Amino acid sequence: MRQFKHHEKKLLRKVDLYSWKGEDNLRVAKILRRYHIQDREDYTAYNRICGMITKLAAKLKTLKSDDAFRIAMTDQLLTKMKDLGLISKATSLKNAEDVTASSLCRRRIPVI
Repeated sequence: MRQFKHHEKKLLRKVDLYSWKGEDNLRVAKILRRYHIQDREDYTAYNRICGMITKLAAKLKTLKSDDAFRIAMTDQLLTKMKDLGLISKATSLKNAEDVTASSLCRRRIPVI
């Protein structure tokens, strides 16, 4: 193998070849196999949806607890999630924060 040139060495200093972003590949592969998901993009979309739900619940928690808008939006979010089958009880925002990508995968038709 040839020696690296100066600019190549300089570029490789900034790159770590031993660790990379996708370190949770085994967990994701296990979930994809368990729920019969063909595309990894589907799982990432479910994960993104869960992040949005968690972010929405966190924003609703920042409002005052006696705020009419917060009460209405919390009730609407929880009933919609209960109707979709993502949560079992529509009691508090804590249930909305605990939604995972696996709970969305369980609601897919091939799994049922």
